[in-house]
Amino acid sequence: MAKKNPRTGSTLESLLREEGIYEDAKNRAIKSVLAYELIAAMKTQQISKTRMAERMKTSRSQLDRLLDPDNDSVTLETLKRAAAAVGMRLELELRSET
Repeated sequence: MAKKNPRTGSTLESLLREEGIYEDAKNRAIKSVLAYELIAAMKTQQISKTRMAERMKTSRSQLDRLLDPDNDSVTLETLKRAAAAVGMRLELELRSET
């Protein structure tokens, strides 16, 4: 019979849930990934922030807010426009909590 590792503890998810910050951490991680993917697409396509803002029909400062993981006031419409500006599309999905 295999020995149980005495250093094994709870998961990060369970710790975040215990602290009551799981949803905030998850939302921040999602926003960070989206921002990273947009920045990567901009680099690949050699699109400057100024040009990206023009493609989105918005301001450079609004684009900076979109790419800032600490700013959680981004709308779905803004995300859709950003994705379209780099030739991508935003897909959302509802899943069961099971």
